[in-house]
Amino acid sequence: MTLSISYAQEAVVNENSEPILTEKDSILETSTIAELRVIDTVKIDTTLLAGQTIALIDHVEVSEFDKKWLESWKNNVIDSSLIIKPEDTIGKVVIENFTTEQLKERIAYLDSQTPFNFEYNPSLEKIIKHYLKNRQQTLANLMGKAKYYFPMFEEHLAKYDIPMELKYLAIVESALKANATSRVGAKGLWQFMYGTGKEYDLKVSSYVDERSDPIKATEAACQYLSKLHGIFNDWDLALAAYNSGPGNVNKAIRRSGGQKNYWNIRHYLPRETAGYLPAFYATYYIFEYADEHQLYAKNDILNTFETDTIVVKRQISFEQVNNILGTDMELLTFLNPQYKLKIIPVVKGRDYTLTLPKFISGSFVSNEAQIYAYAEAEDAKREKPLPKYFEANDRIRYKVKSGDYLGKIANKYGVSVSSIKRWNGLKSNNLRVGQRLTIYPRRAIATSNSQPNKAKTTVKKPAPKGKYATYVVKKGDSLWLISQKYPQVSVAQLKEWNDIWSTKSLKPGTKLKIY
Repeated sequence: MTLSISYAQEAVVNENSEPILTEKDSILETSTIAELRVIDTVKIDTTLLAGQTIALIDHVEVSEFDKKWLESWKNNVIDSSLIIKPEDTIGKVVIENFTTEQLKERIAYLDSQTPFNFEYNPSLEKIIKHYLKNRQQTLANLMGKAKYYFPMFEEHLAKYDIPMELKYLAIVESALKANATSRVGAKGLWQFMYGTGKEYDLKVSSYVDERSDPIKATEAACQYLSKLHGIFNDWDLALAAYNSGPGNVNKAIRRSGGQKNYWNIRHYLPRETAGYLPAFYATYYIFEYADEHQLYAKNDILNTFETDTIVVKRQISFEQVNNILGTDMELLTFLNPQYKLKIIPVVKGRDYTLTLPKFISGSFVSNEAQIYAYAEAEDAKREKPLPKYFEANDRIRYKVKSGDYLGKIANKYGVSVSSIKRWNGLKSNNLRVGQRLTIYPRRAIATSNSQPNKAKTTVKKPAPKGKYATYVVKKGDSLWLISQKYPQVSVAQLKEWNDIWSTKSLKPGTKLKIY
């Protein structure tokens, strides 16, 4: 993945670090009264929005502070093996002279450095050599992504006193793809199923899937891995349980006659789990001995410390951020993979953040008020309302209707047929009308059949009481343009006071109440 970053600076700065107005700022020179609006605690000068042009402020001195701070970090990168040197290239990996004895010696050394049971066996050698021969480009790209993710993982692993080697587990789970989804519905870098994610406070809504949030999902993974290690007191078994569930590991231990070494119970585990730890160990080995095999990171994106997060105060889309700051949509998506619609919502009681490259984040903070005003103006033009925010239900009871079949129901809720059968103890695919099924949805559903006889009602806010002015809509009017004629009146208020939720309702001659 090759991502480019551009920086937009609209204002010219003089020697005293004061903005000088350019031609497209001329509207500001003629404005004598600044019209202010308040979003949360941020005051917005709406005159800066004339002609959809925003003159971005650049605090030059603070930008210099940022540069010095980032430079100090670059000199102390956590994992120096991931630093990209200009002379580094992807060369041909030579494995002809890579002997079994060399591999045994290296594995023995790694085993002495880790709490895992890292043992040589012919099948592991076969996997390692297969990766080296056939996955050179994939490994190089993974090393580039690791430059961004590994410091983040290491911080959380250290917090929970978990072996640092477990950062390689995310490669086996998701190939470091934050939006990776398995065939059974597991999601994110650490591949959480909906139910397990819910247990560790990873929320799923119509706008956000926190299983794809790199920081929150890593925190949850560390908690889950700590819990599993507390059960088995063995990291190999903990990893096997992470993949297949503690129940399958316990059954494998019983079937092996009570053996508790992963390699002794491996053949009693599900097929996928039997190959899980060898893949983890192969990845661990290759990353630790990348230089010896002439493997170097490729397509690196950013260091974690080169980014910053901002708690948003108003709903804003990636497109709006990109339009103002001149960022890159692919970059925004990579840094903020948890937002399913590429829109960051604002929900009471939640702090949703926008992650940006450090220098762009400085520009965002310096121009926050104008950016929110621009977003509000753009949203006012939207003919089709955005989807409502709602969270996925933890569990629902579904009543089978005429024409239903398991595949149809499974697709509706983003689950598998086998899962529905398991949750309900079904031995066949036959259903009967009126039958109730327990379902743990992995796709956000606004309503459920748990109370089919109760109609869903919407509580509407009462209109303000008191005097109001009447505005007659003219040709070419928009809600945003009308709001500019009345200080302290927002587009949202106009919609609420007049029950207007679509611009199609705004026709010439329509009378609007202004309180």
